[in-house]
Amino acid sequence: MQAFANAWTKACQTPGGVVSVPAKNTFLLSGGEFVGPCNGLTVFQIDGTLVASTDPKLDDLKYWITFDNVDGLNVVGNGVFNGSGPSSWAQCRSSSNCKNRPTSLKIHAVSDATISGITSLNSKMFHITINNSKNVRIANVQITAPADSPNTDGIHISKSSYVDITESSIGTGDDCVSIGDGASNVNISGVACGPGHGISIGSLGKYAGEQDVSEITVSNCNLTNTDNGLRIKTFAPSMSSNVVSDVTYSDIALNNVKNPIIIDQHYCPNRACNSGGESGVQINGVKFINVHGTSATRLGVSLQCSKTGPCQDILFSGLQLTVGGGSPATASCSNANSRFLSSNPSGCT
Repeated sequence: MQAFANAWTKACQTPGGVVSVPAKNTFLLSGGEFVGPCNGLTVFQIDGTLVASTDPKLDDLKYWITFDNVDGLNVVGNGVFNGSGPSSWAQCRSSSNCKNRPTSLKIHAVSDATISGITSLNSKMFHITINNSKNVRIANVQITAPADSPNTDGIHISKSSYVDITESSIGTGDDCVSIGDGASNVNISGVACGPGHGISIGSLGKYAGEQDVSEITVSNCNLTNTDNGLRIKTFAPSMSSNVVSDVTYSDIALNNVKNPIIIDQHYCPNRACNSGGESGVQINGVKFINVHGTSATRLGVSLQCSKTGPCQDILFSGLQLTVGGGSPATASCSNANSRFLSSNPSGCT
C-alpha cells in the first residue's frame, strides 16, 4: 500500500505523472486514497490486476480505492480492479446489515477525468461511484458481478454534472447505472446492461435536502434479462421535494426484461417503509422514444406516480413492446399525465 502511496505522491507532483500497474502483475491492495490537488494531469495506468483484501475487518471501510480532489485524471489501461466480493457477499446474504461494505472505486471532487478500458470485477458493494465531480468520461469499461451479488451497482452518479458513460458492458446484481440526487447533464450511450436491475434514476426522496436531477439522456443501449429496464424510483413519503426533469430515453433495445418501463413513486426496497403519505418528488418531462423489445411480463409500462404531485409530460413515441410469444404488452398508469404516439401499447389501462 505504501509503495502505491509513494508512487502517487511523485506522479501527482509531476505534470503528466504516471502511476503504473504493469501487465501480467498482480498486487494485493488493502486500500488506497489518492488525493490531490496535483500539478497537472495525473495518470493511473493499470494493465495488471489489483486485488482487494478478503480481511473481514476491512469490510467496515466505505471505499477500497479513492481518487479525491484531482483536476485532470486518467484511469486507463486493460487491467482489472478485483474487489474480492465473494468474501463478503455470503455474510451479507445471511444478514440484513449490508451497509458497511466498501465500494471498489470512488471518484470524489474530481474534474476532467477519463476512465477507459478497465475492468471492475466482483466489487463488495458498488463498483464505481462518482460524487461531487464534473466532466467525467467513462468509456469501454467492463463491470462484472453475478446476478445474485447484493448491492453491486455498476456505476452510481450523484451531485455531479457532465458525466458521459459510453460503449461499456455492465452486468451486476443491482442497477447497471444508478443516478442519484444532484446529477445533471448525464449521457449514457452504447451500454450493454445485464444481468442486473436496469438503468435507474433514484431512489430519491429518502433524505432531506436532496437536489434536483435534470438533463439525463440514455440512448442506443441494450438491456438483456434484467429485473427492470428503464426505471425512476422515489420513496413515499419522501423527506425532500426535489424535481426530476428533462429525461430522454431513445433507441433502447430490451430483451426479456421483467419490468421494461417503470416509474415507481412508492418505492420500498425492504418492505419496512412507512406506508403512509405520498412522494413529494416531482417528475416531469420524461420521453421514451423508439424503445422496443420483449417483456418477460405482460405489464410492459407501469407509471405509479404520486397523488399529491402527479407525473407531468410523460411521452411515449415509437414504443414497441411485446411479451415472449409476440402478444402485445400492456400499460398501467396512476396519477400520470402521459401521451402515447405510434406506440404499442397504445395507452394506459
